[in-house]
Amino acid sequence: MEGKLCNNTSEKTDVVCDLKEEEGESSYQCDVCDEAFSERDSLTKHKCIHAGDRPFSCDICGKSFHRNYHLTRHKLTHTGGKAYNCNICGKALTRQSNLDMHMRIHTGEKPYRCDICGKSFSGSNSFSIHKRIHTGEKPYHCDTCGKSFYVPLTEHRRIHTGEKPYHCDICGMSFSVSSNLTKHKRTHTGEKPYRCDTCGKSFSTADNMKTHKRIHTGEKPYCCDICGKSFYTNGALTNHIRVHTGEKPYHCDTCGKSFSVGCRLTVHKRIHTGEKPYHCDICGKSFSATDNMKTHKRIHTGEKPYCCDICDKSFCTNSTLTNHKRIHTGEKPYHCDTCGKSFSSGSHLSNHKHIHTGKKTISL
Repeated sequence: MEGKLCNNTSEKTDVVCDLKEEEGESSYQCDVCDEAFSERDSLTKHKCIHAGDRPFSCDICGKSFHRNYHLTRHKLTHTGGKAYNCNICGKALTRQSNLDMHMRIHTGEKPYRCDICGKSFSGSNSFSIHKRIHTGEKPYHCDTCGKSFYVPLTEHRRIHTGEKPYHCDICGMSFSVSSNLTKHKRTHTGEKPYRCDTCGKSFSTADNMKTHKRIHTGEKPYCCDICGKSFYTNGALTNHIRVHTGEKPYHCDTCGKSFSVGCRLTVHKRIHTGEKPYHCDICGKSFSATDNMKTHKRIHTGEKPYCCDICDKSFCTNSTLTNHKRIHTGEKPYHCDTCGKSFSSGSHLSNHKHIHTGKKTISL
């Protein structure tokens, strides 16, 4: 075996590399990691990784790289140049590998499958991170708060620093995580790249599609440990638990009224502003809440999707069905705090209270 001298470009070290003869083919082998190359030039470039040499420097920001093609790719971040375009949605990416990964959004391909739980992933990195759920490995430790994580700390540290380096070039809003900016931009573009393969409905995020699919499967993985009721989303469970705790963390800064759910505060504020952003496309009537508009449209369509399983009578709204069922059960959960009389609906109680206050009673 003959020794060959490998001249490292950093002049930090001279490495003697083995030239192997195998089946008549020459192979230059790295004496640090044993990786073999068919050409000396390839080995020389490879040795820069071990030597720490970064001979290729960016003339814009000064960052250095082991390989020239790494520098070329890096420069695209300054120029905005993106060489690889998706032929489905038109998105441009800086690398072929990024384009290949992006295409899986459209194709739904998930080639990486966990042999423990069967879950599949579109990328090798997300697959590697997922496996730590099973092993319990959390190799990244924050020296500020002491928490440990499955993934690198880059994004977590921004909680402590307040850094939000990703900016929307349309509205100027800033984000600490690039994926949140990507999702946000879809509110401007209307892009919905995630499609349900059961009903064809499209979504702007993978999480929204995943939650939607539970409508088809009936899966409700989030369970209340107080009453046992189950929900499609963790957010719905969190809101439900406030029924038990009485917590109302959302406060109106105009009248002081409090709410257990943020969206109810949003709708409530429209009482003060008079805003009615939802319009019926049949008669033009406007509403402060989208649910109110959907209920209203049933006047035009005649739809009554809520059916009583006792007498088969149907109703436009779930709340009307709930009130109706009390005719069968005899339940009267609304109690007058003046005389103690009970009623099957809140509106009947409100009407009754006028007797005590002297206000004119409204006929129901």
